[in-house]
Parts: sequence; structure tokens; C-alpha cells
Amino acid sequence: MTPHPVIQVRDLVKRYPTKTALDGVSFDVHAGEILGLLGPNGAGKSTSMKILTSYLSPSSGKVTVDGIDLDVDPVGVRALLGYLPESTPLYLDMVAYDYLMWIGEMRGFDRATCHRRIAEVASVVGIKEVIGMQIGQLSKGYKQRVGLAQALLHNPKILILDEPTSGLDPNQIVEIRNLIRDLGKSHTVILSSHNLAEVRQVCDRIVIIHRGKVVADGSVDELEGKVGASHKLVVGVAPAAGAPTSAVAALLAGLPRVKAAIFTHDVRAPVPHAVYDVEADADVRPELADAIGKAGHTIVELRRKSMDLEAIFQQLTHDV
Repeated sequence: MTPHPVIQVRDLVKRYPTKTALDGVSFDVHAGEILGLLGPNGAGKSTSMKILTSYLSPSSGKVTVDGIDLDVDPVGVRALLGYLPESTPLYLDMVAYDYLMWIGEMRGFDRATCHRRIAEVASVVGIKEVIGMQIGQLSKGYKQRVGLAQALLHNPKILILDEPTSGLDPNQIVEIRNLIRDLGKSHTVILSSHNLAEVRQVCDRIVIIHRGKVVADGSVDELEGKVGASHKLVVGVAPAAGAPTSAVAALLAGLPRVKAAIFTHDVRAPVPHAVYDVEADADVRPELADAIGKAGHTIVELRRKSMDLEAIFQQLTHDV
């Protein structure tokens, strides 16, 4: 990662007459990073991407791309970007090759450059075998690849992909994910999705947006290790002879500052023990270990409980 971000988004606001789509969104994207924009439907992901590509104008805020102020030079910013919208804008009656030639000519390429770049991107995205077919005859997966080809044709520094696997079958989803990972080796990528498995497998860092605000920003490991996990414990206890699991649960739940202690399952090997989920107001590990030892039980396992990405997403985007 470079010390200076290639994209800086500061206090981005987008208001409509009846709704505020973005309400002070700020984040950075570094060169070579695959950033996932995550959030429920209507959270503001697509609005953010449309502003980054200068398709929409913000109500206020600032976007800088590779040192270029989007307000000052939107055409210069567009030259750095390759954009794949959620609904890929393809002309279904055109042959894939002719469509890419047309895109290249709009980019200002001469015909020789167009032919060369089409051959290169067709190989990269895996459409060489269908390049001579009419786009309307292609599968959804190949249409998505043609869309990626047009986004890559001018060899942009940054790729912006809005729900790139939406509507694909499981095999096509795996293929597109692998392709995005490969593209991330040579491009900075912003990927919008509400597919948690996709974000986990593809992205280096995640920004979660909810109701137009950034509610989390970090790597998957950072979010899983920090968000809501500080006072949740997993405790494995080998009970004293004859002690039921319910007695151990009652002992744990009775400790000061412990809010709940719930038995979850038994483990038979290598040391038979019962496992409990403990939730507390503070770090109670010293008191917990002392109480278990005084009661004649044995601690086999004691660790902080990390939340997985799904639990984090639900916690941060749940409306009470």
C-alpha cells in the first residue's frame, strides 16, 4: 500500500427532495487495494459510486482521484476510471467485438490501438471464444465479462464495479470473483456488494454504509476482531465430578458484571468439557478464572469471542 490514498472522499452528501442518500460519507482508497462497499439495499453504495464516476453530482463534499479534484476536472477523473454499473449497459444487437471497437473509438483510440486493446482485454476477461457473437446471444456471465472488457479497454488506474456478480449462477460467480482478484493485482478496485461471502473472499478492506453514513471501516480481520467482541467470551470448563453443566452456567452468570452465560455444546476430546458463551459489561476473565478454580472446576478454554462478518453486518445495519 502507498502512504497516500489514490482516492479521497470527504464529507460526501447527496440530498433529494424526500431523502438524504449520503450524509457525510468519508473514506480513502489506496493504490492496489480492493475495497468493498458493503451495506443493505438503499444504504448509499450505488450513489457513492455514481458520484465517484461523476455520473451524479454531490450536494456537498469533496472527491479527489489521484490528486485530481472531481469538481475541477471531471473528465480527467473519468480517464482514470473503468466503471461497470450494476445493470451492464450493453447493446444486445451488436457483436461483442464491434461493441468494444465502438467503445475504443469513443475513447479516442485509432483502429490499430482498438484492435490491440480488444485482443488484450478479451484474453484477460476470458471472452476470446465469444468475441464474434452477438451480445444478446451470450449468457449472463459472458455479458458481465463483456462489460468488464469495456471498463478495462482504456487500461484505467481504478476499477469501480457495482454488484458485479448480481444475477449470476454459482459457477459464474466464482469465475467473476477470481477475475476480480486477478484484476486487483494490477488495478485499484472498488467493489460494491451486499454479498458477504463475496466481500470476505475478494476484498482487502471493507467500508460499511448504513442510512447514508459510514458505520465501519477496516479489514475483515479488524472488524471481526473489534466490533462488539471486547466483552464476549468463549469459556470451556471441565466440571468437577458430578457437577451438571447448568450449575457451571449458573456460577458464571452469577459473577458481578456478567450479563449472561449460556451453555452451547459439549466437547469430548481431547479433554471432555462444556463450552459456554459469556457476555459481560467489562473484561471479567480474572474473576471468572478465579471463581471456576475455587468451585473445583477446570478451565480448558478461555478466549474472546470474535464476531463473523455476517454478525457484524447485522449489528451495524439493524434498525431497532
